[in-house]
Amino acid sequence: MAPENPKDPESNDAHPPPPSGGRSDRSPWNWLLIVPVAVPLMTFLYNSDEPRLGGFPAFYWIQLAFIMLGVSTTVVVYRMTRKRG
Repeated sequence: MAPENPKDPESNDAHPPPPSGGRSDRSPWNWLLIVPVAVPLMTFLYNSDEPRLGGFPAFYWIQLAFIMLGVSTTVVVYRMTRKRG
């Protein structure tokens, strides 16, 4: 009897069994990623010239603050949802 060919599509080893359990990417922490998307859509937050920060109108420095908000929320979600072990 010939040994089984690992590249044979009819071999039982060709298709690993599906993982047991549900999806592991469903975490309540993922909902936090909506914040950096929704906050910049609220134009009343930055629809003004004042206050100025270092001579820059509020529109410009608030946009930079939105970037920091997005990075920080992404880091928090990543650290809270990564698999340990």
